[in-house]
Amino acid sequence: MNKAQERIKWFKEARFGMFIHWGDYSVPGRGEWVMFQENIPIKEYEQYAWKFNPQKFNADNWVDIARNAGMKYMVLTTRHHDGFSLFDSKVSDFTSVKTSARRDFVAEYVKACRKRNIKIGFYYSLPDWRWPAFFKGPEKDPKDWTRMLKYIHAQVKELCTNYGKIDILWYDTMMPGSRKSFYTYKDWQSEKLNVMVRKYQPHILINNRSGIPEDFDTPEQHVAASAPGRPWESCMTINKHWGYFKDDALWKSPREIVHNLTGCVSFGGNYLLNVGPKPDGTIPVESINRLKEIGKWLKVNGGAIYGAGPGPFDSGTAGVVTAKGNNIYLIVHWWPGKELSLPDVKIEVKSAFILSTKQKVNLERKGERLILHNLPGKPPDPLSTVIVMKAS
Repeated sequence: MNKAQERIKWFKEARFGMFIHWGDYSVPGRGEWVMFQENIPIKEYEQYAWKFNPQKFNADNWVDIARNAGMKYMVLTTRHHDGFSLFDSKVSDFTSVKTSARRDFVAEYVKACRKRNIKIGFYYSLPDWRWPAFFKGPEKDPKDWTRMLKYIHAQVKELCTNYGKIDILWYDTMMPGSRKSFYTYKDWQSEKLNVMVRKYQPHILINNRSGIPEDFDTPEQHVAASAPGRPWESCMTINKHWGYFKDDALWKSPREIVHNLTGCVSFGGNYLLNVGPKPDGTIPVESINRLKEIGKWLKVNGGAIYGAGPGPFDSGTAGVVTAKGNNIYLIVHWWPGKELSLPDVKIEVKSAFILSTKQKVNLERKGERLILHNLPGKPPDPLSTVIVMKAS
């Protein structure tokens, strides 16, 4: 195993993490893009930072919610596109430390994660809407672009040097409305930036959104496997928005979340599920209730997820297949009744049982088809039932 494989090993075993979009944009409660989408001037938008004073924020509670949901790591938005930092920064006054809250929320989050052995991730937006240079670009405003880069690189250095060991750096970017393409890694000086990051955090994992592939890919709001062997992580919202949106009640059901999670693992990827806390610092009860259900499912069926990867055959109409060692996990999303047919099983399977009930399943070989008999008429687990198959 080379050094890159050693660094990524925990990530590929963890499979499930919590994404958190939270900042001053939670105050108006219309999503994290409210400044851009409503064209709010900088000075007017700053009022939200002075109203952002989350008296009910408790990082320990956040981490407990994630851990009880079966999540192994967390990624927090240290600064989103609006430029408001949740950490103490010497190069910006637009921070939670220098406005009403007077708190370094990143420091509190790191302490809580470390206490509970949860891997620590920092989201950091390369764009900052408070800088005109971001919209003009390096060609039209090279001096201000250079000043902006100095600020960005300085903030990333602060994140990499002020909080001890960090496990993930999760860059984000966006395309300014006036351009037809994203800024490149050369525009961001990403090679220089990431060399600096690895100098201070040699074990860190870096995503692909600085324009350089780095350690893992990040499909958004859908499951999309990368090239074989390439680590990836699908990030999705638990409703329709990343940041808190008061009127968004389109919550994913626990069953849909399980389907997404198991789908990611069956293609060799991770699932990063986002919550958007309220301006008072609490995670919405609708999110908490769903995460509790996922945690209950994983306590029984976690063997099919943690450390597992793609299975050796197709599930047909049943759902998805994962595998770990000699164990093959048939994760049945759509219960067939008392008999289930797998279409193309070329390996020998010597036994099978339902993971949640330990009920033995009878097997019948018909050419390349494998028929599972004596299943219960209804699914033992309404979220998804796992059948463990032992390969010879």
